[in-house]
Amino acid sequence: MRPTTIRIRPAEIVVVLPCYNEARRLDFEAVENFLRNSSNVMLLLVDDGSTDDTPLLLEKIRRRAPAQVCTLRLNSNRGKAEAVRQGVITALRRQPAVVGYWDADLSTPLEMIPRLAEIFQTRPQVQLVMGSRVAMLGRKIRRSPVRHLCGRTFATAASLALRLPVYDSQCGAKLIRVTPHTAELFAIPFRSRWIFDVELLARIMHFEGFGQESRGSESLFYEHPLESWHDVAGSRLRPFDFIAAAGELLGIYWRYTRGGALSEARATAPIKLHRADDDGRMAA
Repeated sequence: MRPTTIRIRPAEIVVVLPCYNEARRLDFEAVENFLRNSSNVMLLLVDDGSTDDTPLLLEKIRRRAPAQVCTLRLNSNRGKAEAVRQGVITALRRQPAVVGYWDADLSTPLEMIPRLAEIFQTRPQVQLVMGSRVAMLGRKIRRSPVRHLCGRTFATAASLALRLPVYDSQCGAKLIRVTPHTAELFAIPFRSRWIFDVELLARIMHFEGFGQESRGSESLFYEHPLESWHDVAGSRLRPFDFIAAAGELLGIYWRYTRGGALSEARATAPIKLHRADDDGRMAA
């Protein structure tokens, strides 16, 4: 497949923020300031069945910037992987040039979205751009020692499973070039609850239509070192989750290396797209 050349125009970047009980963590002012200075970006705020005041906060954000914000409410908590999947499916209805997802705690500043999107213009083969938390002099990467150690161990395991030298598969800042095949990546639910990011990389590598036959899988991805990243209080990760992630990683290796997931995707029914109300609110 010939690579798609991207020229970023206004409102052609749609980024999904999956939100579950984020009323105390989502920085309203940071979102508002970013949107004020980034007219080429739209945010799709997905309420993943929250039980706190998250829906009210998301609606407040939408009303303050209705041209740049829309919301999607899931009727029950389905987990981050499914919230992202439903959000991207909805975002694709707007026919953007770029879609992506971002952690709602804004541990990666929203201001990095345009920086990551620029890479698509200079590297036409790249399908996915991801932030990478590399602690270097001159950068502000603040991670707890324990999470950093666990993250590095997992990243090494993910590299071996994918046969791809990825440094930071789990950073929650990712943008995807929209092509005629992008919807296929999200046509079936992710089997991985904790490490769907890795499963997404595997899908891009192994699904047909992403140009890997010409230059190799590594050329499909680009990791951009972040200038700043910080742990935000309230993370729901527990030590046991890393054990569960190891099991999921093994499952990804078997499914995608052996090709079983490919036949499953080809047999999947067409994606159900959500209809938006006139005011930008959606439900699923």
